[in-house]
Amino acid sequence: MPVLTTDAESETGIPKSLSNEPPSETMEEIEHTCPQPRLTLTAPAPFADESSCQCRAPHEKLTIAQARLGTPVDRPVRVYADGIFDLFHSGHARALMQAKTLFPNSYLLVGVCSDDLTHKFKGFTVMNEAERYEALRHCRYVDEVIRDAPWTLTPEFLEKHKIDFVAHDDIPYSSAGSDDVYKHIKEAGMFVPTQRTEGISTSDIITRIVRDYDVYARRNLQRGYTAKELNVSFINEKKYRFQNQVDKMKEKVKNVEERSKEFVNRVEEKSHDLIQKWEEKSREFIGNFLELFGPDGAWKQMFQERSSRMLQALSPKQSPVKKEGFLSQTPKGPEIKVHPSTS
Repeated sequence: MPVLTTDAESETGIPKSLSNEPPSETMEEIEHTCPQPRLTLTAPAPFADESSCQCRAPHEKLTIAQARLGTPVDRPVRVYADGIFDLFHSGHARALMQAKTLFPNSYLLVGVCSDDLTHKFKGFTVMNEAERYEALRHCRYVDEVIRDAPWTLTPEFLEKHKIDFVAHDDIPYSSAGSDDVYKHIKEAGMFVPTQRTEGISTSDIITRIVRDYDVYARRNLQRGYTAKELNVSFINEKKYRFQNQVDKMKEKVKNVEERSKEFVNRVEEKSHDLIQKWEEKSREFIGNFLELFGPDGAWKQMFQERSSRMLQALSPKQSPVKKEGFLSQTPKGPEIKVHPSTS
């Protein structure tokens, strides 16, 4: 991380004026021509050597209070943030978002250290410098990217890029024999703190990969990478490929089990529907049976009617009976003669 080196010009090593231009009395009529913040996101942020600040107007030293009030009105406040930005992630993006929104009108310059400096002072990186530069260019909060940023912030560097403030989290960063490498920036009133995002960092991501190394090695072997590309030994390669085959078999068995379970569920659903329909048909059949053959059923009434008709058909006709001048219809029986017995 960049360190501020002292300069003989002042106690903090930062000159009171960030410009070598003539006194302000002779520069009052010169307008600021500083690059303006990006208004559209249709192109990546430019590199500093493509869009360096050539403004000849004096850049008066600002206080944080002045900058937050929107001063100056004729140019943006130039904020600088630096880092390695390896495996660019949401924690990096949130830090840059905070740096960008510190003041009403900010121009955010982001310095990215080269591979040589990073490997020398911090350690090996996953992404090379070109990849890290490009990652920053495509962050929406960045207005300008400074390649091969210095590991130590010098007054000359601050003056060259006309930097008003430096943004970084406020946790003391010990490096290069200093307990807090931003101490001189803080003393000069140019340091503005940002907040770290908990739970995400480049070190955390690398730790996850190292912890689950076998999983990712097997994953990439399965995707076509060679053992040589993955720096995997012959024995480990065979072991990983065997484990991949075992996983495939497990997956097939799991799929078969899921399909079997799905089939059983469908059979159960159909069985339930069939039983329900059978119960409905059974109730309907029993109801029809009782309606027809029950105690008050239609069959009994029909049987009684037919029985009555049959009895009427089998019964003989009655003879007329004599009643007061009328002859009854009752037929006379045969006469029976009784002979007296002889004694």
